[in-house]
Amino acid sequence: MSALPEVEWQDKAACRGPQAGVFFPPTTTESRNEKLERERRAKAICRQCSVIDDCLSHALATGEQHGVWGGANEIERRSMLFRLGSNGFGRPGA
Repeated sequence: MSALPEVEWQDKAACRGPQAGVFFPPTTTESRNEKLERERRAKAICRQCSVIDDCLSHALATGEQHGVWGGANEIERRSMLFRLGSNGFGRPGA
């Protein structure tokens, strides 16, 4: 991981711009298939991003609970935290 200052890595993120909407759920109801397709598109953008590791590190460290960050959705990030010894977003294990 590159450990760029937060503002610097965010400025370099591939998710910036008009495609940013695919990284978070819409304000209206979203079906399971729509969610899977939206996340698939977001993750494809992440795979091409030069700061994917910084983004995922930020999401894990700050407990981002919504959206795709660093190529992982909220369920995948929660699973990572459990494997790392945390009992949920941003909370150390007991």
